Amino acid sequence: MDPQPPHHEDERIERLRRAMYSRSIADTLRNRERRELTEEKPLVNDDWKRPEQEVKKEIVAPRSMNFLRNIFWWILAGSGLFFLGAVFFFIYYFTFGIGSIPTSPNNIDIAVAGPSQVSGGQPAQLQLVVTNRNKVPLELADLVITYPKGTRSPADFVSDLTTQRITLGTIESGGRRQGTVQAVFAGNEGDKAVIKVELEYHLSGSSAIFAASNDYAITFSSSPLSISVDGKTETTSGQPILLTVTVASNASVPVKDILLSAEYPFGFKVTSADPPVVSSNLWALGDFPPGSKRTITIQGTLKGEQSDERVFHFTAGTRKEPTTQKIDTTLSDYAFHMSINKPFLTLAATINKATNSTVVVSPGEIVTVAINYENNLTSAITNAVIVARLGGVQIDGSAVHSIDGFYRSNDNSMYWDKTTTNGALATLAPGDHGVVGFNFNMPTSDELQGLTSPYIDIAINAAGDRVSEAGGPENLQSTIRAKIALASDLQLVAQGLYYQNPFGSTGPVPPKANVETTYALVFTINNTTNKITGATVKATLPPNVRWVGKYSPPSEKITFNQEDGSLTWNVGDIEPGVGLNGVPPRQAAIAIAFTPSTSQIGQEPPLLQSIKFQGIDSATGGSITRTLPNVTTNLASPAKSSGDIVIGTDQGFSSANSTVVK
Repeated sequence: MDPQPPHHEDERIERLRRAMYSRSIADTLRNRERRELTEEKPLVNDDWKRPEQEVKKEIVAPRSMNFLRNIFWWILAGSGLFFLGAVFFFIYYFTFGIGSIPTSPNNIDIAVAGPSQVSGGQPAQLQLVVTNRNKVPLELADLVITYPKGTRSPADFVSDLTTQRITLGTIESGGRRQGTVQAVFAGNEGDKAVIKVELEYHLSGSSAIFAASNDYAITFSSSPLSISVDGKTETTSGQPILLTVTVASNASVPVKDILLSAEYPFGFKVTSADPPVVSSNLWALGDFPPGSKRTITIQGTLKGEQSDERVFHFTAGTRKEPTTQKIDTTLSDYAFHMSINKPFLTLAATINKATNSTVVVSPGEIVTVAINYENNLTSAITNAVIVARLGGVQIDGSAVHSIDGFYRSNDNSMYWDKTTTNGALATLAPGDHGVVGFNFNMPTSDELQGLTSPYIDIAINAAGDRVSEAGGPENLQSTIRAKIALASDLQLVAQGLYYQNPFGSTGPVPPKANVETTYALVFTINNTTNKITGATVKATLPPNVRWVGKYSPPSEKITFNQEDGSLTWNVGDIEPGVGLNGVPPRQAAIAIAFTPSTSQIGQEPPLLQSIKFQGIDSATGGSITRTLPNVTTNLASPAKSSGDIVIGTDQGFSSANSTVVK
C-alpha cells in the first residue's frame, strides 16, 4: 500500500486548485515568470552506499604489553600442564601405587588402661593394646610414650622420664600387640596431666613415617612431697613472726636432691633462717627416703597497711644438675596467707619533741624520750608491758632518769609495767591512752673519741593480754624503732700571729696609725666522729686590711675576691678524728697587711670578720655550721667555735700590745 501524502501537501494542492479557477488571481498566476531549468546533470554512483558515522581511532598497545601478554599465556599454559600432571599422578598413585593400599590411622586402635587417679611419688602401671585393622601390615612399628613433666622411672628415680620408645616390629593385618609400662608421676593434688601414646610405622614400599596416637588423662590424688606451714595467719605491721615449714615425702621410693624455694610478699624482711639458705631464698634439703620429712624455720618482720593480705609461696622439687640453683621439676607447692591488722597498741616515740624516726643530737646533750601508747582493740588489754631497749653507743646508766619506769643496766633497757606506773598499765580499756618517758645524757666528745658514726638505737616493744577478742595473735605485741644519730663535734679556730708568722712579719707592734703591720691569719679544724663533706670557710677582710697574696700550704684551695674583700677556703672532705689523738688538724694560713686609721687609736680593730664554716655530716645528713667572732689585733684571744677549745696563742705576744697607738 502506497504511503499517504502529508497533510500540508494536501493544503498546498487545494490552494493551487482554487487559484486556477479564480477570476481574481488567474491572470497573476498566468503572467508569472518561470525559472529556467539548469542543464547540469547530477553525478549518480553505480551502487548505493549508506553513510557511516566516523569511528574514533583505537589506541595501539605498546610492545611491553604484548610481552606481558605472552608471559601470562605461558604461565597459564604451564599451570594447566601442572594441573594435568597432578591429576594423572593421583590417578596413578591411588590406582596402581602406594595410595591404592587400603590403610588409615583410623584403622589402628591404641587402647590405654590404667588408674584415672594416681598418687604422686607412687609407681603406676598402664596397660597398652595396639590393634591393626588395616588390610596391610604395619612395618617397623614403634610405640612412643610421652610422659608429663616430673615423671620418673621406678628403676631410676634420679632422672626424668620424658619419653619411652618400645619397638613392636611388624604388626600384620588384624594383628594385636599389648604390654604394660610403669612410671612414677609427680604433681600437686588435684592437678591433671596427659600421657600421649603414639604408634609410628612404615608401609611396604614407602620410606615415609606414619603415625596414630591416643591421649590418656590422669588426675593426681596426692603429690610425692607435701608442704605444710605453721604460723600465725594474722599479725600486726612490724611485729616479729615465725614460720615453720615442713616438707614430707609421700613417695614409696627415695626422692633425690630436693630443693625448697620461698617467695616472700612485699614488706617481709627475713631476720634469720634455720637451716641457712644455699642461695637467695633457696634451701638444699638433700634426699628424702620414704616417709621422711625436713623442717625449716624462718623469722622476720612483715610491714604493711591495715587489712592487707600477704601470701608466702613455697615450692619443693628437683633440679637437673647438682650445681643448678633453681628447681627444674616442681613436686609440690604451697601458698600461706597472712593478713595484717592494726597494732593492738599504738606506739609513738618523740625524742627532744621531734617525731622523726631519726633525730640528730650533739655530744653531751640531754636527750628526752617520750613514748605515747593507745589501745586500738574493742576489748580491754591487761598486764601491758612496755620495754625500750637502747643499743649502739654505751651510755652512762647513772645519767638515765625516769619518774614512771625502771632502768635495767644488765640489758641497757627501760621497763614499764603496772608496778612502775602505779597501775596505769594494769588494764587498758578500749581507746585508753597514755605516755611514759625517760631522759639521759649523751656521751661527750672526749668519750666518743675513736668511734666512727656513733648512734643510739631505741627498740620499743609492747606486750599484753587480750580479754575477749578471738582470732588474733596469741601473744599481743607491737614494735617501733627510733634512732638517735650523733652529730660530729667539729671545732674551728681562727687566730692572728705576729711573732710566729710563717710568712715573716713587718711593721710595729702595737700597731701604729697610718703605718702598715703584717700578720698571719691561721685557721685550725678539728673533727670528732663523722666525716664532713663539702666543707668551706668564708670570711671578709676589713677595708684597711690588705690581701698580700700568700697562703700555706699550697695544696689548700684559697681564693680572694678583690671587689668585696671576701676570701674562701674550700676545705672539701674532713675525715673523722682529725686533730685528735695525735692526728694533725686541718690548717691553712694567709698573709695580710693592716694599716690602722687614726680613728682606731686606742681600739683593738678587727683583722678578719664574718667568719663562717659550713659542711655536711655524712653520717646524719645534717648541715654543720660554725660561726666565729672577729679576729682582732689582740692576738692573745683567738676566735673559737666553742669556749671549751684549748689552743696556744702567739708566743711572745702580750695583750698590752693590742691597741692602736698614735
